[in-house]
Amino acid sequence: MNDFYDLKINGINGTPIDFGGYRGQAVLIVNVASRCGYTPQYQGLEALYARYRDHGFSLLGVPCNQFGAQEPEGEAAILFFCQNRYGITFPLSCKIEVNGASRHPLYAWLLDPRRGFPGDLRWNFEKFLVNPKGCLVGRFSSDTDPAALEAEVIGVLPHAYRPPDRQRS
Repeated sequence: MNDFYDLKINGINGTPIDFGGYRGQAVLIVNVASRCGYTPQYQGLEALYARYRDHGFSLLGVPCNQFGAQEPEGEAAILFFCQNRYGITFPLSCKIEVNGASRHPLYAWLLDPRRGFPGDLRWNFEKFLVNPKGCLVGRFSSDTDPAALEAEVIGVLPHAYRPPDRQRS
């Protein structure tokens, strides 16, 4: 599969997510887990999403249990945890595998060497940034704080973004 917009994944509630719906948006994809030392990054991810979602930015959290069995619960428990502990409003997918023979097609696409960021994921909360044209433009390690991605996100928003204190009426 060569086109980002051809990808599909089931949402955490079972509803299919068609990546064609992301056409023209910047998208951050993050493999997440509820029992990881990086789990508090949910707070920063939500802040990033809340700040830029009205400016052509989407974020997709992708639960995975392949790293230290840190996402052992089912989808309902994951969703409850994310919403009640961190107030998450961005979409979450169903739990998938990101490495190995059962790697989901989304991660096969993200990790395809032709896209420039090959190699298995090393841990939870690795982040991938896709620009509004559907091109992968960045891969960020687990220890990259979501706030540190703000300039990267602004740089790929589909419309020029100016912080509210700099906008003119």
